[in-house]
Amino acid sequence: MDIEKWLRDSRTTVEKWIKEDDIVHFADIGSVEEVMRYSLLAGGKRLRPQLVMASTAYLGLPPETFREVALAVEYIHTYSLVHDDLPAMDNDDLRRGQPTAHKMFTEAMAILAGDALLTEAFVKMSRIQSAKAEDVLSAMDYLASAVGREGLIRGQVMDLAAEHATVGLSELKIVHRNKTGALFRAALVIPALLSGNHMRQQTLGQYGEHFGLAFQIVDDILNVVGNPALLGKNIGTDRERGKATYPGLVGVEEARRLAEDHRIRAKIAIGSEPGAEILHSLIDFAVDRQW
Repeated sequence: MDIEKWLRDSRTTVEKWIKEDDIVHFADIGSVEEVMRYSLLAGGKRLRPQLVMASTAYLGLPPETFREVALAVEYIHTYSLVHDDLPAMDNDDLRRGQPTAHKMFTEAMAILAGDALLTEAFVKMSRIQSAKAEDVLSAMDYLASAVGREGLIRGQVMDLAAEHATVGLSELKIVHRNKTGALFRAALVIPALLSGNHMRQQTLGQYGEHFGLAFQIVDDILNVVGNPALLGKNIGTDRERGKATYPGLVGVEEARRLAEDHRIRAKIAIGSEPGAEILHSLIDFAVDRQW
């Protein structure tokens, strides 16, 4: 399939959904919604909502079936970036080629906007009408665990602790499995939860595990050898901060080999069932991308 066309088309769809949301539509100057709007529309791959759409298609449903889930995971991802960029965290000035939220507005408003984006994600989830109430509850529980103290937050805490510390590959894998991989897995698994397809839930979870690790390894590599103009952010920042990364531990070439191994494992996990073509193409994109 033409994955570049699919990525463009699905991204256009996600952008349309975001722009139609009340948060963006009614963002008054000086409001928290203005900061949320700025952060949401700053660009980005929209990969997490695209994974929701790909998973939904794999389940044999129209890609827009779980629009609320697509928005929820993108809002959570955006919140995590806003908070990651704060002075107390990574202290970044640039995100997606634009000033970070705390630079464009204030640190206080950036914190509040991140809090509001996270909260709004669960408002979106609570309003899902295309699934049984018990399945919606299961999906909300899965998402909360994925991005809470047992998932994304735990990964972020471990990542901070790993700065300027000796970290092995096994520990680094745990960091990235939580910090990056948990939301990827949620984006893939939640459509299966909402459709009651428990067999596909396991398959999508295994695929998401390898997708997330491959994606993060490539992110680490691009921070060393990537093109800042394509990435929309500076390179070399991981080394400057003393962050534990795959290239830092094993070198760029071995890191590439590890990413390739996860590509193979992801494809094996998803198999060649009908609808799997998009997922095969997406893991290829994750490993081969230059941005």
